[in-house]
Amino acid sequence: MTARSTRDPPEELSLRAHRRIVGTIGFFLPALVYGFAAARPTAGLDRWQLLWSVSAYYYTGAVGVFVGALFALALFLFSYRGYKGVIADRIVGGVGGLAALVVALFPTSAPGDLPEPTWWGDTTAVVHYVAAVVLFLSFIVFALWLFRRSDIPERRDRPPDKRFRDDVCLGCGLVMIAAVTWAAVAKYQDTPIFWPESIAIVAFAISWLVKGEAHWPLLRGAKKLMGGASPPP
Repeated sequence: MTARSTRDPPEELSLRAHRRIVGTIGFFLPALVYGFAAARPTAGLDRWQLLWSVSAYYYTGAVGVFVGALFALALFLFSYRGYKGVIADRIVGGVGGLAALVVALFPTSAPGDLPEPTWWGDTTAVVHYVAAVVLFLSFIVFALWLFRRSDIPERRDRPPDKRFRDDVCLGCGLVMIAAVTWAAVAKYQDTPIFWPESIAIVAFAISWLVKGEAHWPLLRGAKKLMGGASPPP
């Protein structure tokens, strides 16, 4: 990997931190909603049984985590500036942020025999699913296109770390496409979509963490534990 300067511009440091926060929110979301739902059980639902989808945790004790994470994600996507002069970063971030808000505000149908709110209707569920698809599509666009852009046209001329990050983002984008397709087929067959949703969410999170170069602190920590020289920041 290439050495990095310890005096990166504040704007670059802010952008890197921004990406890491977005990635961290997504990475822990599936586990957090499951854990909080188990810690705060809902009458009528098996405490440890996985629900139909990640979105179904809206109706459990994990509602605060689910909605809060989506609102936080929306806020960071709305405020995401991306690279200077690249308007596509802001457009895709804005679309994704709006989709995240809609997913939070228009819940899916209730799991099991739980009742939906009196204001809920079939249209609410349709809006939820459309918004979820748009949200994942925005993540896919980030991973496959925007995160892999470079001022250096030829891949072979790019620094090794940039090529590594590009490869991880490409892999994450392909995983998201496969997971979203799996979820669509499962939805059509009326089978649970928790796992494909969770895989897509974690893949999106990894792409943002890697783009935010979160692997550098991990590598430095690993080197220190092994007693070796710390890699450049």
